[in-house]
Amino acid sequence: MPRKEIVRRREETGEIAPDEIFLDSSNLPHLDESQFEGKVERPVAPSAIMAIGVVFVLAAIVFAGRAFELQILNGSVYADISRNNRLDRLVIFSTRGVIYDRNGVELAWNERESDEDGETTTPFALRRYTRTPGFAHMLGFVRYPKKDSAGFWWREEYAGVSGVEAVYDDLLAGKNGSHMVETDARGAVVREHIVVPTERGEPLTLSIDADVQAELYRVLSAHAQRNGFQGGASVVLDVETGEVLALVSFPEYDNQAFADGDSAAVARANTDGVSPLLNRAISGVYAPGSIVKPIFAAAALAEGIIDPAKKILSTGQLVVPNPYNPDAPSVFRDWRAHGWTDMREAIAVSSDVYFYTIGGGFADQTGLGIARIDSWALRFGLGAPTGIELAGEASGLIPTPEWKESVFGPHDPWRIGDTYNTSIGQYGFQMTPLQAAVFTAAIANGGMLVQPHLRHGDPPPARAIEGMTDEYLRVAREGMRMAVRSSVGTARALDMPSPSIAAKTGTAQVGARNEFMNSWVIGYWPHENPKYAFATVLERAPAGTLSGAAPAMRPFFEWLVAEKPEFADSR
Repeated sequence: MPRKEIVRRREETGEIAPDEIFLDSSNLPHLDESQFEGKVERPVAPSAIMAIGVVFVLAAIVFAGRAFELQILNGSVYADISRNNRLDRLVIFSTRGVIYDRNGVELAWNERESDEDGETTTPFALRRYTRTPGFAHMLGFVRYPKKDSAGFWWREEYAGVSGVEAVYDDLLAGKNGSHMVETDARGAVVREHIVVPTERGEPLTLSIDADVQAELYRVLSAHAQRNGFQGGASVVLDVETGEVLALVSFPEYDNQAFADGDSAAVARANTDGVSPLLNRAISGVYAPGSIVKPIFAAAALAEGIIDPAKKILSTGQLVVPNPYNPDAPSVFRDWRAHGWTDMREAIAVSSDVYFYTIGGGFADQTGLGIARIDSWALRFGLGAPTGIELAGEASGLIPTPEWKESVFGPHDPWRIGDTYNTSIGQYGFQMTPLQAAVFTAAIANGGMLVQPHLRHGDPPPARAIEGMTDEYLRVAREGMRMAVRSSVGTARALDMPSPSIAAKTGTAQVGARNEFMNSWVIGYWPHENPKYAFATVLERAPAGTLSGAAPAMRPFFEWLVAEKPEFADSR
């Protein structure tokens, strides 16, 4: 395009053509000013300058406010964050308290695993339990600290899961400490120091005698296996203080395997049909059978309904006439015909007819009646937990009309036969071995209901049984001693030169067709000056099994005399 034409076009349109741009671009390296056709100059508008200034002022205000927040308002917070970016907190695990028996024998302690060079391989001590059988339910087990896959501890504490490990967890646990590790940018440790020191867990001394516990477990579990019983439990306690000398439940689980996290052992215990996880001594409930008879004998005396010397005839059954159908009377059977028996003899031979009569009444003999039976059973500690420290204690059950209505409905009212059966510990009656040991201690000590406990020393206070005196309980004690000494006594298996034992046996039928039986024995020793009470139950043997709980206890008492004479005769 001719030059003049280009100039004329620019003057007319005020535009710069693309070819002029290319021309100036190609001219730039040589800076040939004569080749420029012209230039346009225009001043910057004041509004643009003001807008830019406003933007800068606003930005300055924002940055100043943020700096004030970081340094003044939240300075200490962010300073801590800054320090933590360079410091790592590491937990120092406390040492759990050791559990001892009353003689200082270690039952639970701590060990650290080491490699061949003697270096510890775990950051915390592992819990170890006595491998002597018989302690699993009482001691329980712990759960260890845990960390995630990234190495962070999401659970920093030991945790008692069951037994005294759980009950006394706060005492045994102690407190973890921590130390801080300072690292440089390369991750090298610059310095480290303890910030919070650890506090060791306190030791725990139990009232249990480890030797007595172990032998009681060994003797009873062996007898149960020989005679077809599926399990059992036994409790021995001090009749004055309530201290538990032994508390046994079998079969038991492997508490060490549970603490170590042995999944196979845990699975076996959970699926085992004989329930090794059940602490039968405190959580197992059983029909007591005849072991309740001494309670109701003393209650009948306290209520003044009978003289202990009065004799009642047992022909082997009690027949209640049926006014609506004389040919179909109600028959309540005794386990044998005992003839004429007074109260002491009735306890010794365990006459059902005698206790049917004083329980529900018959002919001219007034009975306690179900309301008073219920009241006295409650006073002797039945139907409610004893208060021992262990978790999971069962309450048991005393059958009453209200209970029957709630279970069977209003169309099946309470009948005299229900009272008869309740008075001999049958029907819906249920109790734990620990409850049985506690009421036996009350019979032995003259009417004080002790609270059983496992921690040695400082016993909880006992309470007097309302309306009961030692005069009435003495009759029950004499009947229990006769049960051991008499040639027809039901506890004759425990007739020994030492210790002098007073006892009462009981048998309860179980199963849909009464095809199984539970066998009980309760008692105390020495008879002249009672010091210890015991209660033992053997569970679910074939009906008719002859060697029950009383014969099972004899080897234990023989061992006690030989190995622990301080417990055998405490006169």
